[in-house]
Amino acid sequence: MIEGKEKFYLVKSSVLPEAMLKTIKAKKLLEEGKTKTIHQAVRQVGLSRSAFYKYKNAVFPFQSLVKDEIVTLFIHLDDHLGTLSHLLGIVSKHGCNVLTVHQTIPIQGTANVTLSLEMTHLNTTIEMMLKELGEIEFVKRVELLSSEA
Repeated sequence: MIEGKEKFYLVKSSVLPEAMLKTIKAKKLLEEGKTKTIHQAVRQVGLSRSAFYKYKNAVFPFQSLVKDEIVTLFIHLDDHLGTLSHLLGIVSKHGCNVLTVHQTIPIQGTANVTLSLEMTHLNTTIEMMLKELGEIEFVKRVELLSSEA
């Protein structure tokens, strides 16, 4: 690890301790202005102030880490007329700037698409965008491959 550079890990929320999850909820209450003080926020989520201070600079929603970064998505899809255009329309609707597109030649009716996206103007959460992409009839799988500053 480079000195002064923090290392981050992407972890499913289901494996995080309850205190970390409550810390994220308390931070969200404060950010959205739903509470004015840390005391009010931790009381509302049922967390001690000491636990909040322990984790407040260590846990972040995924969205806050990718907001001004580049992400790479891998999408496995059925090959149908207009599928790539449909995907790009959804990405654009969510405010992402497409930096690169790579689509493999369809083999047996399926193709793979890799998209590199600039997230600076993302107008929703990345989770919502991934969910919407994954719900498209012809999309078989959507994966987040990387997130880079």
